[in-house]
Amino acid sequence: MSAARSLASVKRGAARAKPEWQLRLYVAGKTSRSIAALENLKNLCETHLAGRYSIEIVDLLVNPQLAAGDQILAVPTLVRKFPEPIRKIIGDLSNEERVLVGLDVQPVRRE
Repeated sequence: MSAARSLASVKRGAARAKPEWQLRLYVAGKTSRSIAALENLKNLCETHLAGRYSIEIVDLLVNPQLAAGDQILAVPTLVRKFPEPIRKIIGDLSNEERVLVGLDVQPVRRE
């Protein structure tokens, strides 16, 4: 019984270690739009979600079957997996205000 309890504790601890924001970026190869989307996303996350996010990159040229799971129709597409509800943003993510609104992220106040 104690082994089962300690396993449950490990799982709860692992769940706490998960980042607050789980993002998945779907791209199609190393196109200029895909590269721009990734750079824009990294900059936005470092500015507004520093230390609280993870980004998963899914290249649909390598794994096209993965597009069905999140119903991806265009690339690049950003999917906010967590916190729920799931949200999607299509494009190169260059419009920071639009991305923040789309992800429902409160901008960091600069003084």
